[in-house]
Amino acid sequence: AADLNGKAIKGKILETMDAAGYTYLQLDSNQGRVWVAIPRTKVTKGQEVTAAPGMIMSDFQSKTLKKTFDVIIFSPGLAGSKKGAVPGHKAAGGMGAGSSFDAALQAESGGVNPHAGGMMGGSMGGASAAQQSGGSSTAIVPAAEITVDKAPGKNGHTVADCFTSAKELNNQTVQVRGKVMKVSKMIMGKNWVHLQDGTGNPMKNTHDLVVTTMAAPAKGSVIIIEGTLHADKDFGAGYRYDAIIEDAVVK
Repeated sequence: AADLNGKAIKGKILETMDAAGYTYLQLDSNQGRVWVAIPRTKVTKGQEVTAAPGMIMSDFQSKTLKKTFDVIIFSPGLAGSKKGAVPGHKAAGGMGAGSSFDAALQAESGGVNPHAGGMMGGSMGGASAAQQSGGSSTAIVPAAEITVDKAPGKNGHTVADCFTSAKELNNQTVQVRGKVMKVSKMIMGKNWVHLQDGTGNPMKNTHDLVVTTMAAPAKGSVIIIEGTLHADKDFGAGYRYDAIIEDAVVK
């Protein structure tokens, strides 16, 4: 799946089906047989198409199709297919600030956003109270009753610090010590790790910090990570973080 990261997928449609506002395609591509999901678009079996680069998801469960995809790419759409987009759905070629595709994706996965960090606070004007919070919402890891000492040194911060001081720490290198609560592997070419240290406010979802890294720490382990904190990080399609640490290394 890593070979597909950030690349357009070109191939012939072997199988296609519509579900919950978007279209699933199995493509016979240079990378092998690949499943791709796009905003609902009229296509036919045997058609040659090119899907824009998208997010790679592992073990995605479609409740409508009653099928689990080992690997599937969620693409903004097909190249040059705006005319083929179904009325009422976002035209292929960009998810834009609206999140009709994102909403369909969440509905299809049973309300759990497959993206490691979930939908973040303030991503949409009509976001729920949970989504307006600082940390993960739909993919939040419940608060654990733990106490972990803050990482040492001037760059050491707690999970709560990363949210409350996000603007001041934006684009700065930080260190955080925390317990690994969840690891989602190889999404957009990175491992997405949820860290908690006992700080933060569970009511505002600021107790759970998402870190992207090439490392693969064990769930339940206590680690110190060092990476670049980004405040108000928006990946598009409604995926937004009040605070996230990217390209981290385990110390």
